[in-house]
Amino acid sequence: MTVDIERAAQALTEARRHRKPCPPLRGRLLSEADVASAYQVQQFQVRRWLDRGCRQVGAKIGLTSRAVQESFGVFQPDYGVLLNSMEVPDGVEVDLGRLLQPKVEAEIAFVLGADLPFEQVTTADVIHAVDYLLPAIEIVDSRIADWDISIVDTIADNASSGLFVLGTSPRRLADVDLRLCGMVLEQAGEPVSVGAGAACLGNPLHALAWLADTMARAGSPLRAGDVVLSGALGPMVPVTPGAAYEARISGLGSVRTCFSRGDS
Repeated sequence: MTVDIERAAQALTEARRHRKPCPPLRGRLLSEADVASAYQVQQFQVRRWLDRGCRQVGAKIGLTSRAVQESFGVFQPDYGVLLNSMEVPDGVEVDLGRLLQPKVEAEIAFVLGADLPFEQVTTADVIHAVDYLLPAIEIVDSRIADWDISIVDTIADNASSGLFVLGTSPRRLADVDLRLCGMVLEQAGEPVSVGAGAACLGNPLHALAWLADTMARAGSPLRAGDVVLSGALGPMVPVTPGAAYEARISGLGSVRTCFSRGDS
């Protein structure tokens, strides 16, 4: 099939604009396993957003859970771009009108204090580059109807990015055991997702190292000041209109988000 980067990007843009998810891109505008073309679609959209005044503030890692990878039939993570327009302050209500099919998941946010401009980074490299950690909630979303996504669908759709929420009490990396830190995501005080750092490629630092290497190879390396979302520490949860969610991560504290009822 002929891959059409611009048409694929436009289909996702129209889904956002009209708040109506589009059919899967695979087999229609993208080949089933053409990861390179899917990243081209992602970058086509990112360039448009930057041209319109958005600012890139970091990146997010996806598909870090083995169970999620197996559900998509892939055995590699993926990544998307974070923009300043995607951040929602801790505890502030999110207008559901900004989203199509939102879900929430708890993650660790790395804030970098040094560049990671080279390939084949070591564990020591990434530890040195991390300035501090924050608890985070990623509000994932898909412009693909019914979340019927493959690896190429989610990559093209900026790794199914929506919004993100950061906690406000930084922690030092040396003070947190990232592999063993436990996570609970609560809705109205009841646990709806539980997990630990080990669910994220065995250790969220491994996910950060993978991203640093991958983005350096792509010619867009991670820089000081970037925010990196690690990938989920537990299963993602569909958003209930009007609900509030709080993520608690051992050693990192908590972060909260809530949603409008979506009546308008």
